Amino acid sequence: MSPFTWQKSSYCPEGNSCVHIGATPQTIHLTESGDPTGSILTATPAAFDALVHVLKENAHRG
Repeated sequence: MSPFTWQKSSYCPEGNSCVHIGATPQTIHLTESGDPTGSILTATPAAFDALVHVLKENAHRG
């Protein structure tokens, strides 16, 4: 059994392939809803925070 509950991105409309996130105190897990157990990206909270920061910075430049 998974130690966390998957949550769907709030930016995802119904029926589309979406990013899901699950977390524990030590790790953040990302997966794609079309194949939720196929590929799971795992990161520390600090690494995930850095990723989100870079994505937000690049979104404002585009």
